[in-house]
Amino acid sequence: MTELSRAARLEAALRTRFQPIFIEIVDDSGRHAGHAGAAPGGETHFNVTLVSAAFSGLSRVARSRAVHAALAAELEGGLHALALKLRAPGE
Repeated sequence: MTELSRAARLEAALRTRFQPIFIEIVDDSGRHAGHAGAAPGGETHFNVTLVSAAFSGLSRVARSRAVHAALAAELEGGLHALALKLRAPGE
């Protein structure tokens, strides 16, 4: 059995929790080589764009907290940084 990449695990967790109408996950680790939290194999820094009805009526901070809670296991397991663009439909 092949282990899923971190990007695939992030996508699965976010799809399950937020049922997005749009999701994009980009591994940006290569641009952070040599920085704190960067690992030789990458998969430490990601840009995430997520559009979900679950964000309707939530503040920017509440949206971010919800995503961080959904990805807690990854953050505890080597994910170092997330750049988040979190929108409700129509925004």
